[in-house]
Formats: sequence, structure tokens, C-alpha cells
Amino acid sequence: MDFNYSEEQQMLADSLRRFVDTEYTFEKRRRRAREGASFDPEIWTMLADMGVIGLTVPDGYGGFGEGPASRLVVQRELGRALVLEPVIPSGVMAAEMLNAFGSPAQKDAWLLAIASGKRIMTAAWLEPGTRYRPEATRATAQRSKDGYVLNGVKSLVWHGEAADAMLVTAKLDGGNDIGLFIVPRHAPGLTVTGYPTMDGLRAADLKLEGVVVREDAIVGGPSDGLKALAHGLDHGMAALCAEAAGAMERVIEITAEYLRTRRQFGQPLGAFQALQHRMADMLVQKELALSMAYVAAQALDECDPARRRRMLSAAKVTVAKAGRFVGQQAVQLHGGMGMTDELEVGDYLKRLTMFDPLFGDSDYHVARYGEAMQG
Repeated sequence: MDFNYSEEQQMLADSLRRFVDTEYTFEKRRRRAREGASFDPEIWTMLADMGVIGLTVPDGYGGFGEGPASRLVVQRELGRALVLEPVIPSGVMAAEMLNAFGSPAQKDAWLLAIASGKRIMTAAWLEPGTRYRPEATRATAQRSKDGYVLNGVKSLVWHGEAADAMLVTAKLDGGNDIGLFIVPRHAPGLTVTGYPTMDGLRAADLKLEGVVVREDAIVGGPSDGLKALAHGLDHGMAALCAEAAGAMERVIEITAEYLRTRRQFGQPLGAFQALQHRMADMLVQKELALSMAYVAAQALDECDPARRRRMLSAAKVTVAKAGRFVGQQAVQLHGGMGMTDELEVGDYLKRLTMFDPLFGDSDYHVARYGEAMQG
């Protein structure tokens, strides 16, 4: 995989940088986050028009058919601006699951709509007490004459309020097979309770009480739920690693500018060697995170499932650790001002801290790495 930007990728990165500078300023982002609006239809339409949402969707369904390398370019730029919109849940995870496992009818109904930004889809697999393990789901799907009846709860559904439909995991007929079902947002029996998260985004809890879905709502075969979900999670993790690298890159720039302008004892803070060393440590961690984001993107083309899991888990753990370090150092280097809500550096720390629990925390991925090594 070639990670040197092509001419088209560089143009896309430049256009996204201009979009952030003009249409997605940090003041607008912060105001919307504090008002509980982590989804702006106007911004979403702009992202769709720029090709961000349908970047890797096949061109036959309104996308551009690009690969993971181009997605890394996009997510890195979105991470610099801490973009709130559900690009990863809908444009990455849901689109990849449907493209790989969906039926022709499901692709016709959803992929074009996702790529154009007209519909949003997210995944619902986490449950209280399951500790990130999708195979431990307790939600059930009982066969009926019209399809399936779903019962159970799901937690921490990323952008669940804004989604038009959810991809919900559930055990089939009380057995061990796990299916993945398309559940419309306003299906009878589905209750969606939204709430803000620490980093300004929003999540939701789902309660499914006798939710009826048709036979054609299942993605793939009755036993393909875990495989389809794992496919989506892998792509989501790779996108998240690139986003984290972009956020680290930007917060380092913000901190460097502060050290150049803030003066103490008659000289800029950046003139003090101890602070220069700390900035150097931050830069090293950012470069390490970016390198591992490349590893994660390359893992998506890996044919060996065990090696693919190792590469992705290693990248996730390394990027999460680097993100926490860079965010904390940035706050400390801003001194007392860094602890206030006035500066944007605190927003970056919150987002970088939340990269760890998304898609499984470091403890989960260290264990997953060990299991893949044994396999």
C-alpha cells in the first residue's frame, strides 16, 4: 500500500482543510457541541457533496470506490477539526458491512442513500456488562411468520439519535448464532434514549421490546452477524486511528503556537529547553500514532484473519496511549489556562481520551492481540 498522497488525495486533503477553516470553525463546533447538537444536516450535506461520506462506497452505488489509503487522508483531516458528524458510524462502518455482507436489495436501499448523505445508519452491538465482546450479546431474535421479533437492550450506540436505522446484533432463537438486523429508527417497540458524551458527541441506549423486522432485514446469512460486525469494526478502528493522529497533529500545532507567544521572565516559553523536550516527546508520540494508523489501514487488506486482528489491536492500543499522552501534555504546557474551558486544548484532550474506550479499550485489545498470537 502506497501512503504517499496522490494528486487527487492531496486535493481532497486541501479542500477539507479549507472547509474546516471556513465552514467548520472551532467556535461553531464548540457551540453546537454544548447545545447537544452533534449532528448538523447542513454540514452533513456539505460532507456528502465533497465525497467524504461515500468515499469508499462502490461507484455503482453513488460512491467513489476508494480504498483505505484515501480514507486515512480524509479521517486525518476530520480529526484535526474534531468533526462531530457520524462519518465513521455511517460512512465507514455501516457502508462497509452492507457492501461486504448485504443483499442486492439492501445495497440498493441503503448504500446510495448513505453515500449521498440522505440517510444515516449506525451499529448497535454493545450491551451492559459485555465488556466490548460482541459474542456475549444477550439480545434475542425469535423467528415469527413475518420475520423476527427482537428483544433486548443496547448501550452506547454512537449517534443513535441521528440514525435512520441501526444494525443490531441479536442471538437467533435462543441459540448461539448471532444475526445482524437492520432496525428502522421509528420501529414500533424501539425506544431510543440519547445523551451527551464527554467529548461533545452523542450516544444512545436502545430498548427493544417486541420489535418486528422482516425476513429480509437480516444482513448476510443467519450466522453471519459476528463476521459482518467484525468487518465493520475493523474498518471503524482504522478510521479512528487516522482521526486520532490528525487530532494529535493539530493540538501540537496549537501548543507550539502558545509556547511561541506566551512570555515569562522576558522570553517566550518555547525558549525553555525543558519545554522543548516535552514538545519533542509529543511529536514523537504523534509520529508513532500516525505510523500505526498506516498499519491499521494496511491491515484491512490483510488476508490472514489472525494477523489482521494483531495489526489492528496493536494500532488501537498504541494510538490510544499516544493520544492520552499528547492531550495531557498539551494541557500541562498551557499551564493554568489549559485547565479552563476557555481554550480549545481541553476539547482535544477529551476527544483523545475517548479514543481508548471506543471499539474496545486497551485491556480488551491487549487480550485480543494475545488470543490472535495463540491462534
